[in-house]
Amino acid sequence: MKFAAVMLCGLLCACDHAPEYRVPEQRPAFEEMPLPGARVVNMDEPGVTLRFVRDISPDLSSNWRWGFQRPAVRIRVRNPEGLKYVIDFSLPEITFKDTGPVTIAFTVNDHVLDRVRYESAGERHFEKAVPPSWTRAGEDAIVGAEIDKMWVAPEDGARFGFIITRIGLAKE
Repeated sequence: MKFAAVMLCGLLCACDHAPEYRVPEQRPAFEEMPLPGARVVNMDEPGVTLRFVRDISPDLSSNWRWGFQRPAVRIRVRNPEGLKYVIDFSLPEITFKDTGPVTIAFTVNDHVLDRVRYESAGERHFEKAVPPSWTRAGEDAIVGAEIDKMWVAPEDGARFGFIITRIGLAKE
């Protein structure tokens, strides 16, 4: 009988409600964080790889990355008025001696803004106004470039286009 009473007390104590805890406030995933509006991104800035759409090496060398055939980044547009495409890049001598002159098409949302033929290796800067109808406020624009000839590394057959230091959309 004593045992039954002890068991009954134990069971009654076990039926106690566990304390209620609120679910901790949830934070959004880093990948879904809103990116700042139209801007030019440097290849060495933290988190820049979140903006990559295609054909940009994830490996950083100093302040630049290799762009392959059609490198592109995502840039949020706040206001499509008065934007200009901006890119700083290099055509290295080691690749240029094999490819010779190259033509690069500069694009915004798959519209070709311009095509430029480069006759020599070296550092380059390109900028040009973007027609407002090519972008929309509150949406991402795909800012890219496309090189006509790729360089193939003789050691391993890896293919490279050109070196990118910064790319994006700036206000005029």
